[in-house]
Amino acid sequence: MFIKQLYTGCLSEAAYYIDNEGQAAIIDPLRDIDSYLGLAKERNATIKYIFETHFHADFVSGHLDLAKATGAPIIFGPNTETNFPIHKAKDGEVFQLGDSTIEVLHTPGHTIESSCYLVRTASGDPYALFTGDTLFVGDVGRPDLSSGNLTREELAGMLFDSLRSKIVPLPDNVIIYPAHGPGSSCGKNLGPNTHSTLKEEKETNYALKAESKEDFVRVVTDGLDVPPSYFSINARINKEGYDSLEEVLQSGLTPLDLKAFKKWITEDDAILLDTRASDVFVAGFIPGAVSIGLDGRFAEWAGSLLPFNKPIVLVTKPGEEKDSVVRLARVGFDKVKGFLDGGFPAWMDAGEPIDMIIDVEADELAMDIPFDENLLVLDVRRETEFADGHIKDAVNLPLQELVDPGSMAILEERHNLYVHCGGGYRSVIAASLLKQQGFHNLRNVTGGWGKIKDQKGIEIVKEKSVLN
Repeated sequence: MFIKQLYTGCLSEAAYYIDNEGQAAIIDPLRDIDSYLGLAKERNATIKYIFETHFHADFVSGHLDLAKATGAPIIFGPNTETNFPIHKAKDGEVFQLGDSTIEVLHTPGHTIESSCYLVRTASGDPYALFTGDTLFVGDVGRPDLSSGNLTREELAGMLFDSLRSKIVPLPDNVIIYPAHGPGSSCGKNLGPNTHSTLKEEKETNYALKAESKEDFVRVVTDGLDVPPSYFSINARINKEGYDSLEEVLQSGLTPLDLKAFKKWITEDDAILLDTRASDVFVAGFIPGAVSIGLDGRFAEWAGSLLPFNKPIVLVTKPGEEKDSVVRLARVGFDKVKGFLDGGFPAWMDAGEPIDMIIDVEADELAMDIPFDENLLVLDVRRETEFADGHIKDAVNLPLQELVDPGSMAILEERHNLYVHCGGGYRSVIAASLLKQQGFHNLRNVTGGWGKIKDQKGIEIVKEKSVLN
């Protein structure tokens, strides 16, 4: 038996390819399916099944395109309703893969339809469990993303029962393959690894250590961040269906000359998205552009900050046009109308106006704080990050809140804004959004909190009430 984890870092997402005796199965595929088709061809295998652990909220799955390309059925667990043909498996249903089997374990809790897939060897021994968002390394799936009338406490209770009845009784040596790794918003605080064993999870996972259902519900629901705004959109897309990626690429990879490009942004109200690296963007960009660089958690922030109902035109590094369109499509953006032919240099060569963002180092910030009464430090990290340590008198305005221009009402024209995040990626996004709203007297603190916290001359405080 051959198992390969295909991990996508910017989404913290793990899809899986399994084959045995020339028959293959794909679990939780991304929208761009070439890697799965390529693996099957390389290994001389036929893709026989497409398994989905649940309706994913953080990305658009590739089940429809993969089914069209291979003829393989799309398999979901019990209680699944879709707008396209699927095989709705029964709890305990078994699928043959060569001389091994894949058994469906219905494990509601993260969502109603959530299911895990247990691979057994030819001798029938449990070997690996593909847990989706039911069980992560060091965590479990959050119970507040499911649609329907159930509360998060009710779903958490169902998750407790699922784990205790279906997963905990399995042998300790079963390999745990989850759908996500560290950084995912589908859990509270996932561990650093992308796979584990059941024994390790029993020993280290806080959720599996809960002594009662009441304790489990309390620890799992406590301290949940607000889920990214695009989660509900992606879950709906995965349930209802979507255009093929080929169609999305056909539109998105249209090269636009300067005239056509300007028409989109001036007359058609298109979003101008610049996907160049953040350190390149600050040196010069088209006024009004939103910076979300491919060098960070691109798809997640695009989904969290950009509207889905507007067209998008791109400015990219030459050669990164397709990557930009594909990674947008992974989170459901299907209205990309093309890219500026020649990129930002073409804009500059045409003598069009440009904008820029001033970078400052942490030591410059330290020197400016005592002497500028209008200086305002704007910290765009999450509330929990801010609480764990921040510059005295800094204002916390998490990046995801900047999608609402009204959140900037606390900022005044007199302020000299010094914007920072944890490492510098989010602060450039924030600065571009602030620029859009007319705040131009700002500076980006390079290196972010990573540099600031060790800088002499800057007073650091913590918010004990939030941490406790």
